[in-house]
Amino acid sequence: MGTVSLYTAETRRLSKRRFTRFFVLIALIVLGLLAGGTAYTHEKTTARTRAAAEAAADRAYQEQLGYAEQARQDCRKDPTSYGGNCDGISPPTRDQISAEQFLTPPFDFRADFPALVIAWAALLALVAFIIGASFVGAEWNSGGMMNLLLWRPQRLRVLSTKLSALLTWLAGLGVLSGAAWTGLFWLIATLRGSTAGMTPGAWQSLGLTGLRGLGLVLMAGAIGFGAASIGRHTAAALGVAIGVIVIFQFGLAIVLELARVRFYEAYLLPAWIGAWMVKSYDVVDYRAPCVYSATNSCEPPVLTITWQMAGGLFAAVSIIIVGVAMWTIRKRDIT
Repeated sequence: MGTVSLYTAETRRLSKRRFTRFFVLIALIVLGLLAGGTAYTHEKTTARTRAAAEAAADRAYQEQLGYAEQARQDCRKDPTSYGGNCDGISPPTRDQISAEQFLTPPFDFRADFPALVIAWAALLALVAFIIGASFVGAEWNSGGMMNLLLWRPQRLRVLSTKLSALLTWLAGLGVLSGAAWTGLFWLIATLRGSTAGMTPGAWQSLGLTGLRGLGLVLMAGAIGFGAASIGRHTAAALGVAIGVIVIFQFGLAIVLELARVRFYEAYLLPAWIGAWMVKSYDVVDYRAPCVYSATNSCEPPVLTITWQMAGGLFAAVSIIIVGVAMWTIRKRDIT
C-alpha cells in the first residue's frame, strides 16, 4: 500500500511541477507551429486552383516571350554583348512552363505524415530527457531525496518507483499527444490535401512507427533520469547530453572523416535514430572501392543498420545507465 501511495505522490508531483508544465507547453507550441506551417504551405488541388495555376503559367510564358523579344532587339543593336548569335535567343516552349509549378502542393497524409511522426518523436524525446533529468536531479540538489529516504529507507524501491512514475507519465503524454498529432494532420489532409491510400496496411505501418517513436521517448526519459541520478544534479545529465552532441557527434564526425574511417556515420547517433524510426538506415562508404555485380556495374559498399540493431543498442544504453543509477544509490552515501 505504501508503494502505491509513493507512486501516486510522485506522479502528482511530476505533473504539478512548473518545470514539467513549462517544457510540455514549449513542446506543444513548437508542434502547433509546425502543424500551422504545414497547413499554410499546402492546399487541396481543385478545379479553381488548377485554373488559377494555368492562368499563372500563361502569364509567365507571355513574360518569357517578352523577355526574349527584348533580348533579340538588344542583340541586334549590339551583337557583341550576346556573343554575336542573336538567332540563338529563344524563349522556353509553353510545355516547359507547367501549371504544376504554380500550384500549392496538397498535403498527402500517407506520403507526408510519417516524416512528421519522426519530428513529433524527436521533439518529445528531447523534452522527455530534460523532464526526466530534472525530475530526480532537482530533488537530489534540493535535499528532498535525503528527506524522503529518512522515512522510507528502501533506496532501490524509492528510485524505481520514481522511475516508474516518470515512464508511465511519459507514456501517457506520448499516447495523448500522438493521437492528437495524428488527428490534427488527418484534418489538415482532409481540408488541404488528400487521405487517399490509407489502407489497413498503411495504418499498421504508421502505428508501428508511432510505437517506435514512443519507445524512443521512454528511453530518452530513462536515460535522462539515470544520468541525473548518477550525477545527483540535473546539470549532470544535461552536461552528458551536451558532451555527446558536441564531442561525440560533431567532434567525432570530423575526426573519423579526416581519418577516413569506413562507414564513419555508423559511429554517430543520428544514423541509429534514423534506423530505429524508419526501420533501416544505409551508411554508404563512397571512398571505398566499388563493389561489382552482375546487375550493377559498380556500387559503393553499404552498411545497413536495422531497427532491431538500433533498438538493442538503445535498450542496452538505457539499462546500463539506469542500472548504474540503482547501484550508486544503493552503495553511495546519501549526504
